Amino acid sequence: MKANLGKVDRILRFLLAFWWIGPLAPTYPYVWLNWALLALGWLALVESLMGFCWLQYMLGIKTCD
Repeated sequence: MKANLGKVDRILRFLLAFWWIGPLAPTYPYVWLNWALLALGWLALVESLMGFCWLQYMLGIKTCD
């Protein structure tokens, strides 16, 4: 599994994950939406740390040098 995320992409995903998982995360009246946002936050965090995104891999998108 080779990295397919560039430096800027990884930083933006990390910041987005930090916001979605952290105490300043937006809350919605629908419980399922809050859980989905939390799951997406964890997914973004893992992808930013690994430097690999399955969706970008399947679409053939590569943002790293």
